[in-house]
Amino acid sequence: MILNVSGRTDIVAFYSEWFMKRLEEGFVDVRNPFHPKMVSRIYFSDVDAILFCTKNPIPILKYLDKIHKPILFHVTLTPYKKDIEPNVPSKDKIISAIKEVSNMIGIDHLCVRYDPIFLSEKYHIEYHIKAFDKLTSLLNGYVKKVIVSFIDNYKNVRKNGNILNLREFSEEDLKSIGKNFSNIAKKNGMTVQTCFEDRNLSEYGFVIGECLSHDVAFKLTGKTYKKWTARKEGKCNCVQMVDIGVYNSCKHFCKYCYANFDEKQVMKNFLEHDRESSLLIGKIMPDDIIKVRKK
Repeated sequence: MILNVSGRTDIVAFYSEWFMKRLEEGFVDVRNPFHPKMVSRIYFSDVDAILFCTKNPIPILKYLDKIHKPILFHVTLTPYKKDIEPNVPSKDKIISAIKEVSNMIGIDHLCVRYDPIFLSEKYHIEYHIKAFDKLTSLLNGYVKKVIVSFIDNYKNVRKNGNILNLREFSEEDLKSIGKNFSNIAKKNGMTVQTCFEDRNLSEYGFVIGECLSHDVAFKLTGKTYKKWTARKEGKCNCVQMVDIGVYNSCKHFCKYCYANFDEKQVMKNFLEHDRESSLLIGKIMPDDIIKVRKK
């Protein structure tokens, strides 16, 4: 079993102490987001590896030597300012943290996500090319793989339309991103790819790959895993993972986020977080049905 920590919220940024407590206790409980009384119990003895997905690795750096499981990091590093990412730390701090992660776990266990790309009058094509060049040059020697994606029409995106001020991608825009990002990545010793996009930009030099491929998972654990077929009729080829996060519990408040779309609910959930609880948000109730999730 591979844990995703997490695609639903930024556990690393806001709940690292809780995660380490769960690791120490040996298990973690996860509510089914669609059937809240159903709870999965996951024992870390059944966990083969952990994928940390975060915009801010800083809070967990001091704990990494205490995690005796194979680790991967996907760190999202985008060029947007406080209008779009109001609570994400400065890029300089995140870049320094990425370098530290790379030194601690190895360059092959880390990738950066330039994710998502959107276009507006402020964040235009030239802006992205310049930003991508700067970010990758600063991480030359610390990162080998960059994953990019394009913004989707999520509920939160629609709600924040007046802030994002999106404009559509033209074919010329995609060509410019494809050619420039490919050349810049190559110059800095990196590959660049999409994952789970309608356009993979391979005709411009992008690598065809997944966020977490079966080859990487096998090299990491020596085991094979099922294909993740949760979305878009099974078109995603990533390894199946188990997410232990909770929607609407990330305080970064990024205006494009797919997992957090109700800031009032985020704050309510955050107040219900208890470091001592086996659940990320709230506590186990007497009528909860707990089932152990096997490998």
